[in-house]
Parts: sequence; structure tokens; C-alpha cells
Amino acid sequence: MKIQDTSGQDVVLTSTRSKKPYFIAITITVIAVILYLVAAPSLSNWSNSDHSVSKQRLRLATVERGDFVRDLSVQGRVVASVSPRLYSPAQGTITFEIDAGDTVTIGQVLAYIDSPELTNQLKQEESSLQRSQMELDREKIQAKKQALENQKAVDLALVALTAADREKRRADKAYQSHSISQIDFEKAQDDLENAKLVHQHAVKDANLNQESLTFEIQTKELQVERQNLLVQELTRKVDELTMRSPVNGIVGNLAVQQKNQVTRNQPILSVVDLSEFELEVDIPESYADDLAIGMTAEVSLNGETHTARLVTISPEIENNQVSGRVRFAANHPSGLRQNQRLTTRILMENKADVLMVQRGQFLDSGSGRIAYLVKDGLAVKTAISTGARSLSNVEIVAGLSAGDTIIVSGTDQFNGAEQVLITN
Repeated sequence: MKIQDTSGQDVVLTSTRSKKPYFIAITITVIAVILYLVAAPSLSNWSNSDHSVSKQRLRLATVERGDFVRDLSVQGRVVASVSPRLYSPAQGTITFEIDAGDTVTIGQVLAYIDSPELTNQLKQEESSLQRSQMELDREKIQAKKQALENQKAVDLALVALTAADREKRRADKAYQSHSISQIDFEKAQDDLENAKLVHQHAVKDANLNQESLTFEIQTKELQVERQNLLVQELTRKVDELTMRSPVNGIVGNLAVQQKNQVTRNQPILSVVDLSEFELEVDIPESYADDLAIGMTAEVSLNGETHTARLVTISPEIENNQVSGRVRFAANHPSGLRQNQRLTTRILMENKADVLMVQRGQFLDSGSGRIAYLVKDGLAVKTAISTGARSLSNVEIVAGLSAGDTIIVSGTDQFNGAEQVLITN
């Protein structure tokens, strides 16, 4: 018996080739092209760059155009613009009439200084003045007596001259009538000439004596005037032993204790005038050449800004700083206290329509001549020229344009690389 196989049941099928592998290959190719197009710039930057750095480690800023204000921010200390300090005018014992912190008015007595030496000297000089005045009065009396004697001598000489002239006229008549001899006639002439000489010398002596007396009186008057000036000076010094307030204000700290001995020119106390305040500022010496009296300043107090002006600049540098004084333009704000610290902004320069960028450490790293211009993830070393600098911005003179983005943080880490890749 023949067993049949299953060949009669088999059906021949036509083979169809699958298209799925082609689709997968095309998709992979497209993705590869897209990845190449996206990564090509990065690969090019990576291949051309000398250094790479993370963007998180950098600080970027955009170059822009605007008004540039060059300023300086310093801490100012509030001080009274009028704060006179009183010094001891002489050695002695001090007695205070006030306490520290008391309110005083101008001319009010603050303290007395007991100086027996100065007081005794004044009395001695006053006595000398009286003596000089008495000597002057005595000299004037003597001058009057001498003038009287001189006048008496002149008058007697005049009488003698008149008598001699009369005798001369009598002798002339007698001689004409031959009543007297030639000798008697000549004697009358000699007596007249002698009387004339005596009168002339008397007048001259009187004038010289008067000039001498006038000179002596002037000498005595000058001595009296000198002594009077000396007394006035000592009187002033004695009056200064009573120390009075030169201004309206409050008494500062007392430099000595009550009833203590003080020496000449020793500090005693100070009086603070609270009606006028100024700010004492310490400015770094690098800005000293840029400062000028009259510059505008802004003082911040309790969230408000008050206008002020720079009024003084010290000509010397101490501890790498220059001291100056800032005075409020209008009435000073209320609530100020001595030695209070306030932020003061001095406006040194104002330029309109200036190309500028945020200030950063790149100025120190490149000495203001190099910046790294950022474009498409690549920082390119670029030569620039900078101008004026403020606390927040720096003027760009050349090398950059408005809208450019540069690295404003320190660039020392780039080691002078020409191009730096910025990674995310």
C-alpha cells in the first residue's frame, strides 16, 4: 500500500522583498546630516580654539551707547563746619562754668582761669603807665616855665634895644650940636649894635629852646603811648582769662578737669556749632588729579539723595588718601549727628552719547587694551581702547561697537589665548 505525502497540499508562494530596511537607512542618514550641520560649527570652534571654559565661570556684558557719568563713591564723616577749640591763654587754675554737652550761646562765659602772674604784671604795667603820664605832665610844666623864661629874655633884650636906640637918637642930635664928643657918639652907636645882637640871639635861643622842649614832650608822649599799648595788650590777655563761647552750639568734651592747673596754649574745650554741617571724605590718591573744587556730589541719607559740592581738597596725601570737605548745597538735612557715616558720590565728569560697557576685572587683566568679544560661543581676543572710567562703566573709544558682547570678568585664566571656546 502506497502512502501519499503532503506535497499535494503545498502551495508555492511568490516572495516579496521588505522595504523596511530602506526606510531605516534613510532615517539614519537624515539624522546624521542634521547632527553634522548642528555640530559642525561647534566642532569647528573646538578645533580652532586654544582654550575652553565654562559659561558659568564667566560674566558677560553688552556694549551700549548712552550718557556716561564718571563718579566716585566714598564714605563721608559728618563734622561741624564750625567747631572752634578753645586754648588756655596763660598758665593758671581753671574753673568751669558749664559741663560737657551743655547748650551755650555766643558770648556766654564758659570758664575762668586764675593767673596771678598775669594779673600782677598788668598792675605793674598800669603803674608804669601812670608814672610815664606824670613825667609827661611834669615835662609840659617845665616846658611852659622854660618858654616863659625865654620870653622874658626876649622882652628884656627888646627893652634894652629900645633904650639903646633912644640913646643913639639923642647922641645924634647932641653930636650935631657939638654937645658931646666923638667918642661918646661912637659909644652910643656901639651900644645900639650890641642891643640889636642881644635881641637877635635872645629870639633865636627862645626858638631853639622851644623846639627842644617840643621834642622832649613828643618823646615823653611816645613813651606814654608805648606803655599804654602794653597795658592794653595785658588787659586783653587778662580779659581772655574769662573764656567765652565764640558761637551758638553745644559744649564738646572737656580736655581738663575742674580746678586743674593748665599751661599756656593747652587745649581746654571745643564748642560745636550745630547749625552747619559738612562731610569729611577720604579719597584714594589715584583720583586726586581728577578732583576739582566745586564738583557736584550726592549724599545718601535715609533713602534720600541730597545735593552737595566739594569745597576743599587737601594738598597733601596721607596713608594713600586725600582728604576733602563736602558741603550741602542747600540747608543740611535734619537728623545729622557728629561723626555719622554717609555714602557720598562725587560726580567728576558727564559725557553724552558715549559708547560704554559695564566695568569689570577684564580692565586689570588686559590693562584696558584687550577684550574678548563673544560670538557664536567663541570668545575672540580683540584690541580695544578705553577712556574714562566710573564705578560701574568704562568708556570704549575704539575696538568695539554697540551691541557687542564681551567678557567683563577676569581673563587671566585664558593665558593670552587668541580664541576661547565657551561651553555650557
